Amino acid sequence: MRLLVLADSLAFHGPREAMPADDPRLWPNVAARRVGGSAEIVAGFGWTARDAWWAITRDPRVWALMPRIDALVLGVGSMDTLPSPLPTYLREGLRYLRPEQLRRRVRETYLTAQPHLARLLGGRPVALPPRLSVAYLDRCLRGVRSLRPELPVIATLPSVHRAPAYGHVHTGRAPAASAITAWASTVDVPLLDLAALAREHVAAGRGNPDGMHWGWETHEVVGAALADLLRRAT
Repeated sequence: MRLLVLADSLAFHGPREAMPADDPRLWPNVAARRVGGSAEIVAGFGWTARDAWWAITRDPRVWALMPRIDALVLGVGSMDTLPSPLPTYLREGLRYLRPEQLRRRVRETYLTAQPHLARLLGGRPVALPPRLSVAYLDRCLRGVRSLRPELPVIATLPSVHRAPAYGHVHTGRAPAASAITAWASTVDVPLLDLAALAREHVAAGRGNPDGMHWGWETHEVVGAALADLLRRAT
């Protein structure tokens, strides 16, 4: 079995740092190994459901893989729920500021203010509102099914965090999880509940010090759960 996993940094970040996509401890590779296959991870830091759609429509690597995969995992949605005091286009645009000294100063100021703003604004707005997360997930699904109607597709429910960078605020998760669950029930897409699998681990501080990414034990647990879903779906 060959898996294509479109995901955020939870798919390639370990307890200390980001890892190469072929690291066997990452949950997509754990899942693939358990079903006797391999995984292709196409992912990025901060990726939302919109980025997954862009990967499907703009990335030639994905186009090349699509005819040869046996299952698709839409491992996005967690970053959609994070507090984003600045609109995404402004927040992402900070990297393009010049000169470099100005970019660094503005970025440091924003990162310092972000947790305070997240608490002040109650975690809103989020990086991507639930209705848009669902809309982009649905575009991904319909686009793939137009090419491969028989291809099993699995989506994920958002994970949890205790990240100081976001003021330990995560009010955006519940609405997103509810919206994705309702959508998945209408399109026959199984869901992997990342929060249920990672919550105890994250709450106990056994993951990355950033309070968001996981330790290897959770990668193993998530990979095993995904493998079980894949066996039932294929």
